[in-house]
Amino acid sequence: MNDPQTGPRWTPDFADPKHEWRRLFSEAFGTFLLVLAGAGSSVVAAATHQPISATAAVAAPALTVLAVILFMGKVSGAHLNPAVSVAFALRHEFPWRRVPAYIAVQIVGAAGACIVLWATFGNVGHLGATVPGHGVSDLQAMVIEAVLTLGLVSTILGCASGAQNVGPLSALAVAAYVGLAGLWSSPVSGASMNPARSIGPALVSGDFSHLWLYIVGPFAGAVAAVGVAFVLRGAGGDAQAAESAQGDN
Repeated sequence: MNDPQTGPRWTPDFADPKHEWRRLFSEAFGTFLLVLAGAGSSVVAAATHQPISATAAVAAPALTVLAVILFMGKVSGAHLNPAVSVAFALRHEFPWRRVPAYIAVQIVGAAGACIVLWATFGNVGHLGATVPGHGVSDLQAMVIEAVLTLGLVSTILGCASGAQNVGPLSALAVAAYVGLAGLWSSPVSGASMNPARSIGPALVSGDFSHLWLYIVGPFAGAVAAVGVAFVLRGAGGDAQAAESAQGDN
């Protein structure tokens, strides 16, 4: 029920720090759905012997990001990505004390998606692991991951800022960037841009051979994006951005 003066009656309890579990569940569930779509294309293709086009493989996680931001962005901020959580904290728009738990549940959600794929289809398609493309070195892939994440986090920080005031349209911008990045760069690095996305398959499969670049690259890109945001909009701490990053329900 709604109260015309105070809004939904559940809002005070929902915003209570004791109910942080709601936001953590939201991050775990959202990351689960994202990785299920991102890793699932490789696994399903290998299990069914029906190739999935590169365009479809790129569109699936992009559309998942769009849906997740729209249906739960108000709950947790829909970071779905450790690099995003760190970037918001560096901009003083998300409390550092909440970052470790966000990162932990994002990884849990990612691993959970890979466990579901493994239990359903078996250990096929490398469980959707992100690896450098044929003839691409780890260093080259790391640089591309850093540059891609620079663009992704710049898009997220910019859309969250009160200077842009785009509201729900931010979901379209972020999803469009995810799709655009994947269309041209997935053959190089898999266009992960998300440490949790890459950690999930690595944890479940036990193959950590290329994982370092999918951690170093995205975090380096996120830090660079914070620097770009400072140049574009000055110091962080924007009230609207903080609301977007932390959820306002």
